[in-house]
Amino acid sequence: MQLPLSDVIVLDMSRALAGPHAGMMLADLGATVIKIERPGSGDDTRHWGPPFVEDSEGQEQATYYLACNRNKQSLALYLKNAHDKRVFRQLVSRADVLIENFRAGVMDRLGFSETALQSINPRLVQLSISGFGHDGPESSRAGYDQIVQGEAGLMSLTGEPDGVPQRVGVPIADLLSGIHGVVGVLAALLERNGTGKGKIVRTSLLASIVGVHSFQGTRQTVAHETPTALGNHHPSIAPYGLFHCGDGASVQMSVGNEALWERFCAEFDLDPTTMALENNGERVRNRDETIRFVEDAFAPFKASEVVEKLNRAGVPVGVVRNLSEVYEWEQVASQGLRVNVEHPTLGEISLPGSPLRFFEIGGEGLTETTKQEHSPPPLLDQHRESVLRWLGSNDA
Repeated sequence: MQLPLSDVIVLDMSRALAGPHAGMMLADLGATVIKIERPGSGDDTRHWGPPFVEDSEGQEQATYYLACNRNKQSLALYLKNAHDKRVFRQLVSRADVLIENFRAGVMDRLGFSETALQSINPRLVQLSISGFGHDGPESSRAGYDQIVQGEAGLMSLTGEPDGVPQRVGVPIADLLSGIHGVVGVLAALLERNGTGKGKIVRTSLLASIVGVHSFQGTRQTVAHETPTALGNHHPSIAPYGLFHCGDGASVQMSVGNEALWERFCAEFDLDPTTMALENNGERVRNRDETIRFVEDAFAPFKASEVVEKLNRAGVPVGVVRNLSEVYEWEQVASQGLRVNVEHPTLGEISLPGSPLRFFEIGGEGLTETTKQEHSPPPLLDQHRESVLRWLGSNDA
């Protein structure tokens, strides 16, 4: 099966999460991704835990590393060594994309500045991910996800009102940087089809968080209103959030327009013209009263009954699942969001799957062309022999 990036070769020199996530996304799209790691220790995430899982050889494998390295090959190179530098130059000369997230100046000191890489391979697309940007007064700072979540304002929007600032429960700055980086790489590869020349793509953890401020950003820049945390309720739509039911459980409901408000009220025998709740603007301004209004309506019912009633009324509703429930959910499985791979020392393991699916339209309708067979995150230097053989090296 021809995948979108089947002819693309990627050198993933990155470590931790932002760059490796970008590399994994490109691998899911069919690219051959060669992960370049430090000899002996490898990617930092190989040691981030617990949780660790003991493999058949008695070694601990970090589940963190397993999360962002499927469908890659691993080659360990020491880039201060003359032999390994030669191997790396050969790889660069044949690659389409290089990903790195070193601190500023590291690649230059190794002799592989952006200019040097371009001279080796003018068609190379270089993706560089930094913490706070590649220039500007704070470009030299090391960027770690939670630090940037705080610096970029995300933590000020997350948590309960008047509570301590909260980070998002996944490394969202890292993940968004990887996603934005992939968008840039794909655009550069498309442009290269016309120009024949590669391009340097830069993004940062800071840019990726500020870039998704969305309506919270324009609240500040246009309305000059500094947003604050509102817990589980939307700042501009009401009712939209988490509401408690009579059995102590909760549901999440979104009433995004007046038609939905009327359906909700009709289902629970409420008056949609109740004073101070007549329209969304009033409900937002009187959010506490809106929440009480909704939870009073839910109080006689179990959460399952509320879900049933809201579904019947066509009002968007959902429950809050833990991850055990998510990965057992039939809908998640139907979307390919859980994949099984055969790890060389752990045996069969399940991993979160790719969020993208592809289809072709033919005479018999849609045929899915999404990548179906996945390889496990590689052991350190697992593919040395095959990569060097591909390069034509005598050192395999």
